[in-house]
Amino acid sequence: MTSLNTRWAIARLEAFVEAVEQYNSLAPTIPPTAENNEKKRKMESASVAAEKILDRIIPTWRTELKTGMMDNVWSQRKEFCVRAIEEIQMQNEFDANLGDNAPSLNANQLHDWVWEAAKPLWMSGHFSEAVRAASVVVNARTQDKVGRREVSESDLFAQAFTLDAPKTGAPRLRIMENDGSKTYQSIHQGAAAFARGCYAAIRNPISHTVHEQISEHEALEHLAAFSILAKWVSRAIVEIAPSNDATK
Repeated sequence: MTSLNTRWAIARLEAFVEAVEQYNSLAPTIPPTAENNEKKRKMESASVAAEKILDRIIPTWRTELKTGMMDNVWSQRKEFCVRAIEEIQMQNEFDANLGDNAPSLNANQLHDWVWEAAKPLWMSGHFSEAVRAASVVVNARTQDKVGRREVSESDLFAQAFTLDAPKTGAPRLRIMENDGSKTYQSIHQGAAAFARGCYAAIRNPISHTVHEQISEHEALEHLAAFSILAKWVSRAIVEIAPSNDATK
């Protein structure tokens, strides 16, 4: 649970659980008494932090919430919080006794293009769709950067990262300055090959198996791949053809 302050999270969840229990302990009245209103305001206030934490610990909780006429949504939220507290405590115990202190990947630290596109679907448990959404945004952002809409995905990146000189209507992306070194060549050849792999081996299979969900861990690895690609594109310098380019 990298970057999550677990002590703070547990305290916030416990505060919400207590607020719900206090509110539920009151007999309903019409109109509500001042005490009822005060307890309700306290419960609603505590829910703000609690729901943010639940989004991190139990991403699917909103879709699991029952909203029928006879369903108490506040009591359900309380039960989700109790479950989240247990999961945090168990994870802390596992990390302390079984962990090897290996680094972990936090989705919030992925490139903005990737995580902002994936987050809404990710939070509802649609991991495959989240990866696909990220791939679409990275492609679109790259098209915008080089000013091209007629090519996409593997072909787009192959032309953007090619070592060939830019042509009219076909700018290039340069991750580093051309110093004539083999490093310059390998970086751009590798970036093009990496992009092709992202779309051929990650995005395409996901798009063709829309009814099969990949695991959360696998999806996070896929997002990390697109994050690397997004970082290269966003940092790259656009190289355009001279105005008197004779190749057009």
